[in-house]
Amino acid sequence: MTNVSTRILGLDPGLRRTGWGVIESEGSRLRWIAHGVVTPAEKAPFPERLLHLLEEVGSICAAYSCDEAAIEEVFVNMNGASTLKLGHARAAVMLAPARAGLSVAEYAPSLVKKAVVGAGQADKSQVAFMIKRLLPAAGDVKADAADALAVAITHAHHRRSLSLGASLRGAA
Repeated sequence: MTNVSTRILGLDPGLRRTGWGVIESEGSRLRWIAHGVVTPAEKAPFPERLLHLLEEVGSICAAYSCDEAAIEEVFVNMNGASTLKLGHARAAVMLAPARAGLSVAEYAPSLVKKAVVGAGQADKSQVAFMIKRLLPAAGDVKADAADALAVAITHAHHRRSLSLGASLRGAA
């Protein structure tokens, strides 16, 4: 059986900074394709900032011929208004790949950290360190993009185990 190559877009949503990273997964091999940060104008009206996120992430999906997407679940903090705004940004970021016909998986921050660093309570610097080791071609990656690449790696690992589980169930 030959391995099929899959392009995965990882997303770390935020209203001010949305990190994104594209990797290619083929079997157990991961290859860095691209990464960056979408930054809507902070002074723009809220709906325009959301539209900017939707359009930019949609452009990334198309530019890199992504097959699947994965997004980090929202972190709920004590400020309800901030959490709600983050939820809006997350929705805009999630809709872009969905509109492009991609499946969108969601992962808890602790699962992403555990998949990449080995500890669910790892900090951003530990995640960035491991991204540099796992995807050396990516170079020095800033925190938002490193988190997005970590989400993509998490999806690559979990989609393999999900596929294997489905194959084993089908063989029984």
